[in-house]
Amino acid sequence: MRKVFKIIFYGVIVVILLLILVLTYVKTMLPSVGDPQDLKVEMSQENIERGSYLANHVMVCMDCHSTRDWSLFAGPPVPGTEGKGGEVFDQTLGFPGKYVANNITPFNLGTWTDGEIFRAITTGVAKDGRALFTVMPYHNFGASDQKDIEAVIAYIRTLKPIENETEKSSSDFPMNFIINTMPKKAEFTTIPSKTDVIRYGKYMVTASGCADCHTNQVKGKVVGESFAGGFEFKFPDGSVLHSANITPDNETGIGEWTKEEFVKRFKMYGDSSYMPEHVKPGAYQTLMPWIMYSSMTTEDLSAIYEYLHSLKPVENEIVRFTPAK
Repeated sequence: MRKVFKIIFYGVIVVILLLILVLTYVKTMLPSVGDPQDLKVEMSQENIERGSYLANHVMVCMDCHSTRDWSLFAGPPVPGTEGKGGEVFDQTLGFPGKYVANNITPFNLGTWTDGEIFRAITTGVAKDGRALFTVMPYHNFGASDQKDIEAVIAYIRTLKPIENETEKSSSDFPMNFIINTMPKKAEFTTIPSKTDVIRYGKYMVTASGCADCHTNQVKGKVVGESFAGGFEFKFPDGSVLHSANITPDNETGIGEWTKEEFVKRFKMYGDSSYMPEHVKPGAYQTLMPWIMYSSMTTEDLSAIYEYLHSLKPVENEIVRFTPAK
C-alpha cells in the first residue's frame, strides 16, 4: 500500500514539475511571432486618406483609442481626443482582466518604428514584447491586405500628439498565461475585386470586426455560432446589452432586411440633420459605433450586406437590452 502511495506521490510531483515548465515556457518564451520587419510606410496623401477612412469608419481604431461620450447614444468619440487612448475594458464589463487602449498619437508612438506598429496591429505583440488581448482585433487585421495596414500607420502618424499616459493592461489568472499563446503570425490577403461582391464583402466584414461582437464569447472564448449574436456587454450602471443576430435568419436575424434598409440603417447616423440623443441612466444604450460606421461608403456597406446574406441562417432569438435592476 505504501508503494502505491509513493508512486502516486512521485507522479504528482512529476505533473507539478511539468506544469511549472510549461507555464515558465509560456511566460518567458511566448509570444513568438518574429521580430518587427524593417518597414517604412509611404506618407502619400492617397495613403493617408485611405488610412483615415479605415481607421475612422471601417476598422474603427478611433472607437477604442479615443474618449467616447457615453452620455450620448452609441458613445461617439469626443472631438479632439482622437488617438489619445484610455478606454477601459475590465472585469465589470466581463473581461478577464483590465485592458486599456493605448495612446496611438505620436506622443506615444513617436518612438515606435513603422515595423513595430505594424507587428502590434497585425500580430498582437507590442514594442516591448507584451501580448495584447484580443479586444484589439489583430487577428482580423493580420488577415487584411498589408497595404491597408500601412495606410492606417501613415494616417496615425499624422494625428495631433496628445499628452496622455495610459495605464498598462493586465490580465487575471489564468489569462495572464493564456494571453501569451494568442498572438500569431499574420496571414495577409489581398483586397478582392469589388466586382466579386461576396469575397469583397467578406474582406470588409473581417476588417470591420463584425464577427467579434456579433458572436457570443465568454472571457475571450467563442461559445456561440458566428454572427448569431448574444455577446454580453455590461454597462457600469448594471444594464446589459446583447449583440444582435446578423445571420440571414428570417425570424431572429436580418433575413428579411433589404439591402436598401441595411444601408439606410447605417447612413441615418451620418445624415447632416442627425444629432446623437442624450441617454438617460438605465435607458437603452449600445456599444455599436453607428456614427463612425455611417461614413462607410454605400458600396462597402452593400458588399457587407451581400456577404452576411450568403451565410448560414442561425435561429437565435436575442433579448437586446436589459435595464439595471
